Amino acid sequence: MTQTIRMTRRHAVGMLVAGFAMPLRKARAETTAVLVHKDPNCGCAGWVKHLESEGYVVTVEEAADLRPIRARLRVPQSLSACHTAEISGYVVEGHVPAAAIRRLLETRPAALGLAVPGMPAGSPGMEGGTPAPYDVVLFAADTQQTFMRFVGSKSAS
Repeated sequence: MTQTIRMTRRHAVGMLVAGFAMPLRKARAETTAVLVHKDPNCGCAGWVKHLESEGYVVTVEEAADLRPIRARLRVPQSLSACHTAEISGYVVEGHVPAAAIRRLLETRPAALGLAVPGMPAGSPGMEGGTPAPYDVVLFAADTQQTFMRFVGSKSAS
């Protein structure tokens, strides 16, 4: 016996809404929390907004002295920048683009984290002017190597 189901507009709209809701649930389940430590006088809200626009859930903790935090997280002094973040067991120091963080979390190398020393022009949070090329450095306790290269927010590697 064959049964015919009549599709109403209400059914069609309900199916359409359900189809859009499923990817949203998946995206929420895959969000990554980021804890950013920064000096209260740091004007790097642009980097935080960059991460948020890429789907990261960011919490900012202000600390007048970041040296104890960097020491605890084992960030080499030569790689220190203006803010330090903790993401899924890694450290992210400075204006590291979200694309590099995403690659770090996908590949999960044996390392402490990523760093962009200084404040390169055009890097996320440092927009304006002519973007400068810069390296994102992957660092471990005793090694450092270039992980990716960027010009502004665009990968050059």
